[in-house]
Amino acid sequence: MFLPRSVKVKRTADEDKNCTAKKNRLSSGGSLLEETTEFQDCKSDRTETSASKCNLNEVVQECTERIAGDLGVANTTSGKDNQNIDEDSSLEEPIKSFSKSQRWAEPGEPLCVVCGRYGEYICDKTDEDVCSLECKAKHLLQTQAKEKKLKSDQLTKAESEAETHLLSTPYFYKDHSFILGLRDEQIENLKLQLGIAVQGQQVPRPIVEFEHCGFPETLNHNLKNSGYEVPTPIQMQMIPVGLLGRDIVASADTGSGKTAAFLLPVIMKVLKETETPSALILAPTRELAIQIERQAKELMAGLPNMRAVLLVGGLPLPPQLHRLKQSVKVIVATPGRLLEILKQSSVQLHGIKIVVVDEVDTMLKMGFQQQVLDILEDISHDHQTILVSATIPVGIENLANQLLHNFVRITIGEKNLPCSNVRQIILWVEEPSKKKKLFEILNDKKLFKPPVLVFVDCKLGADLLSNAVHKITGLQCTAMHSEKSQVERTDILQGLLQEKYEVIVSTGVLGRGLDLVNVKLVVNFDMPSSMDEYVHQVGRAGRLGHSGTAITFINNNSKKLFWDVVKRVKPTGTILPPQLRNSPYLHDQKRREQQRLKQLQNSLVTGDNIMDIIRKHDKNNSQRLRFEKLVSSDLSCCCDASSLFGRLRCPR
Repeated sequence: MFLPRSVKVKRTADEDKNCTAKKNRLSSGGSLLEETTEFQDCKSDRTETSASKCNLNEVVQECTERIAGDLGVANTTSGKDNQNIDEDSSLEEPIKSFSKSQRWAEPGEPLCVVCGRYGEYICDKTDEDVCSLECKAKHLLQTQAKEKKLKSDQLTKAESEAETHLLSTPYFYKDHSFILGLRDEQIENLKLQLGIAVQGQQVPRPIVEFEHCGFPETLNHNLKNSGYEVPTPIQMQMIPVGLLGRDIVASADTGSGKTAAFLLPVIMKVLKETETPSALILAPTRELAIQIERQAKELMAGLPNMRAVLLVGGLPLPPQLHRLKQSVKVIVATPGRLLEILKQSSVQLHGIKIVVVDEVDTMLKMGFQQQVLDILEDISHDHQTILVSATIPVGIENLANQLLHNFVRITIGEKNLPCSNVRQIILWVEEPSKKKKLFEILNDKKLFKPPVLVFVDCKLGADLLSNAVHKITGLQCTAMHSEKSQVERTDILQGLLQEKYEVIVSTGVLGRGLDLVNVKLVVNFDMPSSMDEYVHQVGRAGRLGHSGTAITFINNNSKKLFWDVVKRVKPTGTILPPQLRNSPYLHDQKRREQQRLKQLQNSLVTGDNIMDIIRKHDKNNSQRLRFEKLVSSDLSCCCDASSLFGRLRCPR
């Protein structure tokens, strides 16, 4: 534990050249004699390195042997072992290695500063009395520990003062000098290489490092502890836009780091707000909300007055209400539970400054659209809004146009396409053969990489298939769906992350937003109901840049999606089964879309078709005039022109 830096060994007065040690002895006449001795230092580098590897006894023994070897000290324990030397030399005593070998001090003798025994030696570093090498080591390292603690306290105090000053000053994001020094063509080339597409006015340049944002040191430290070394493409562009307070609609591949991309602007937005709560994050599922709240706590650790609350169904309501009263800054909630609490008037949202809707397309598809709108009505209109998802359909963009003001559209990679890190395999499997094919995959050593996530379309199917997999293959398997209690769902998620289960059969509750980083294989036992769901479920196998494999069973039950599957999957290089490529449903859907595109193109005014459009307009206009003239003449000749029956009785 402690290492001696220098140890003084008793020598004759003639050999003493550098330093002295005091040794008090009582003579027979009662006088106190002083003799001089020479101490030899142990090499500090050697002993400091040994501190982390050896125990104290080993280190002391090493130093003792080294001193004895360097100075020629005879390590003897009795008079019988002493050798005769020249008459003009004095006898030397061995160095005490351990305090237990030293005697207790007599009245008037020096005391060891460590153990209180006879202080036979003097430490040349501190000029304190020590009894042995062991106490010398302890004393020196105690001194070092005190010095380090003092320096650490001073440094911590300085950092705390700097942090307090930083937090007390208003935060305004501005481009870092390094970013400003880049030319426009360099920025455009960077966006092109990273697949960053931006739409909006006066969009800030993307950052390259988190330090470019000017975050407090505590937040930078939390980022590193959470594993965020460098920003991902979505974080590079979304963070500076969010820090400027702009509304955002962002889409990026699954597992691309979208959660941290909106959490960092949320934290900086509410860090100095006095009203509570100040931020609201909505998620469609409990599991996703729990994950967001956990990441928020990791990033907010150590920041003053930063607290988060989780409001989700399936968990007891009273603890959540109690937490709400603790001046929380950030609410992470599912819409249903939040509306339930709002009806009880247990929380006020008038102080909300920023709203995030994660997995917004799923939120609206699951029937939460009206609930989200009801929640937003209770929030002041001057708040910042961020909509995030891996897929942003046209309907979501229309909603964004209604809810957001002067927003920035950020797209990373190809829009609404599956994650590029996932190898996709499309298999044509008829319904009766699905289970057999799944068992073949689970028995294939090349494909089977547990834990495996199997998606089905109904809760009963999840339970039945889970039982069948466990019975036939013997693998540890369980089912996951919304009928499970929240405790069961949490245990299953923990078991998945801890690799307790080899196979999990789930409905879509695990298909959105969750960081299942250890999942390498996903099997879509039932084809998802939409291609957006397909993109999300496939993305469970490619989190945070990891590679994975997704196998999808398809047959005529999914014939409505054939053309969408080809459009989204074929660009990734996936080989499609011949039954799909030759399907009449596929060719019919392709033909209909081509017709719609052709009609759309014909409706556009170009230099080639402008004369045809004018002639068609003139022709329609002339037909309308002739019709109006005919009707007016019919009415004028009728006796009862205002009556429909009069027109019908007209002889003309």
